[in-house]
Amino acid sequence: MSAGHPSGFTMRSAALGLAFGAVLLLSGCGRDKPAAEPATPAAPAAPVPAPEPRIELSSPPAKVTNERHTGPYAEGAALNMGTELKPLDPSPVKTIRLDTTHKIIEIAPGVKFSGWTFGDQVPAPTIRARVGDRIRFSMTNRSDEVAPGLHFTAAPMMHSMDFHAAMVSPQDKYRSIAPGQTIEFEFTLNYPGVFMFHCGTPMILEHIASGMYGAMIVEPREGYPTKVDREYMIIQSEFYVKPDPQKRRIDGQPLYLLDGDNLKKAAPSYTVFNGQHNGMVKKPLPAKPGERVRLFVLNVGPSRTSSFHVVGTIFDRVWMDGNPKNELHGMQTVLLGSSSSAIVEFMIPEAGQYIMVDHHFANASQGALGLIDATAGKETNKNDIEHHNMPATATPPDPAAAQGKLDFESKCLACHSIGRGRKLGPDLAGVTRRRTDVWLTRWLQSPEKMLESDAEAKALLKEFNNIPMPNQSLTDKEITQYLKYFHWVDSQPLEMVHSAEGSH
Repeated sequence: MSAGHPSGFTMRSAALGLAFGAVLLLSGCGRDKPAAEPATPAAPAAPVPAPEPRIELSSPPAKVTNERHTGPYAEGAALNMGTELKPLDPSPVKTIRLDTTHKIIEIAPGVKFSGWTFGDQVPAPTIRARVGDRIRFSMTNRSDEVAPGLHFTAAPMMHSMDFHAAMVSPQDKYRSIAPGQTIEFEFTLNYPGVFMFHCGTPMILEHIASGMYGAMIVEPREGYPTKVDREYMIIQSEFYVKPDPQKRRIDGQPLYLLDGDNLKKAAPSYTVFNGQHNGMVKKPLPAKPGERVRLFVLNVGPSRTSSFHVVGTIFDRVWMDGNPKNELHGMQTVLLGSSSSAIVEFMIPEAGQYIMVDHHFANASQGALGLIDATAGKETNKNDIEHHNMPATATPPDPAAAQGKLDFESKCLACHSIGRGRKLGPDLAGVTRRRTDVWLTRWLQSPEKMLESDAEAKALLKEFNNIPMPNQSLTDKEITQYLKYFHWVDSQPLEMVHSAEGSH
């Protein structure tokens, strides 16, 4: 084709251009020229998702040997032995040992329970690590070792370890080992969170309820996005106990064993924070006004749900399951099913004592209570704290007296204490030594009639600022139960009556 002749492509392009121009001219005939349309803004480009961090799934096979470890039950720089958390250990490889033991634990004052443990304590020591860390774990089953001064209360048995934070083959890593055996395995942490670990040997329900549980905190690679002044670990759990049928005693106190029937019904005897009935009421967590507090909260169950709440403040930031990507704001409570967790952050607004409570108050009444003490060193009267289901006393063994206790706590506890001092009305400790049953019965039946004629009733009214006791419309049966409860209280040493530490 010569340069002087247009190509077929050029001729076709020209013809198309003329035709397109004619269409534009014709489309404008008989109409005014339209105003220019405003330019449509370009749609914002979709954000490019951040690349997922590298997931490490490889790990060597677990190793099981007959080598018995005889040293400390718990070892490792990443372990936290108590409620207050220490800073993250910077090592990228964390070597951890948690041996299993059978031992007597005290879940409430005077309540000695035959428990099973990781690291010889309940809950187990908290593990703190970060995404990308390598965990090298070892565990010897030492359930056949006799604790000093004690005989066996539970037969040696198989145990295992199940880490919710790991991505591994359960058949390899979580296998059960016999007493005297040791298992070792390792894995890499891929996701941030507050993860449960527990014994996975059947029946798992019994092993968790006996005390074989703990928490692993896994921080994001870059750390948390906020700064705080205090960090604490709160683990909620349930205990199901019954008196030992053989009536054995430990240090003069009755021995309690696992109640398998109530365990299967999810009817716990105690629901507690960090293994102790009202333990953090007796020993509150320190803080100061104006400080920011971070709580790592885990509900291990094994069967009940927790509605975690701190009275007097609001969770301004909540990370469900402990992962900052799961962020909520301005929460009053955090609902946690079994093995669920959260990190909650809040400010301490002013001096005071802030009650941590399971707002499922049936659980709170069983001991799921604690205090954050921000009184700045000032002396406070614990009787001034609203009770929030803190029981007045321990529970009497007699069913009628126990029902009287429940009735008293639901109707009378706002105005009266048992051995904790005066409130709106008198302290009722020792009331059966001050008054006869006949007098108390008449008073409980009709206080207004007593105030018309009884000199002692009139004197009490004057002593307590002329605030009369309202008629509770009690039945004869209820009055009998009240009296049984008062007589039980007055027959016990105060330390036994107040075995529910921190009660009001």
